[in-house]
Amino acid sequence: MTVDWTLYLVTDTALCRPRPVADVVRAAVAGGVTAVQVRDKTAPRRELLALTRAVQAALAGRPDVPVLVNDAVDVALLTGADGVHVGQDDLPPAETRALVGPERLVGVSVSSQAELDAVLALPAGTVDVVGIGPVWTTATKPDAAPALGPAGTRALASAAHAGDLAAVAIGGVDAGNAAAVAETGVDGACVVSAICAAGDPEAAARGLRAALGTAARR
Repeated sequence: MTVDWTLYLVTDTALCRPRPVADVVRAAVAGGVTAVQVRDKTAPRRELLALTRAVQAALAGRPDVPVLVNDAVDVALLTGADGVHVGQDDLPPAETRALVGPERLVGVSVSSQAELDAVLALPAGTVDVVGIGPVWTTATKPDAAPALGPAGTRALASAAHAGDLAAVAIGGVDAGNAAAVAETGVDGACVVSAICAAGDPEAAARGLRAALGTAARR
């Protein structure tokens, strides 16, 4: 599956309120979001299942925009999602791949060279994309590792590409610094609050795409 990772939205149910997550996602994709990860760490599995299906329904006319599920491999399988993203404390990537099969996307969060090296040591095809971060500290994930900054992000992105993996950057990314993120060489930027908390998610996505595009043209 060929994926455009340019602007990768990770959902946050609380930040979207009082709007339904699916409505925010629909607007964001209209504004230029190219991939979506459904994430809700506090939702019971049944709610996460319903949430994922609602997002899929909202994007029924956009098969070009993949929908991944954070952590919950069972929900990804039940919904027929395009993939799953796992963190360092979730199911290991190899076991995740064994469960989801060869066709779905598998993403893994990495915050250090050692964590990336562990991913690169896996058989080819185990992982498709690594989420590198946090680039900057963020209130969205207070338990995250220390910020990598643009230089650290650039180093990990380069190593990921050398291992034939796509790389996206996450952590504190907004329209004001998206260009700096793009200049690290990553394939895309992941955003949470910059879109989910925006009064106009479509306009927020357009602003982010403009910033990312400016960097690409330099």
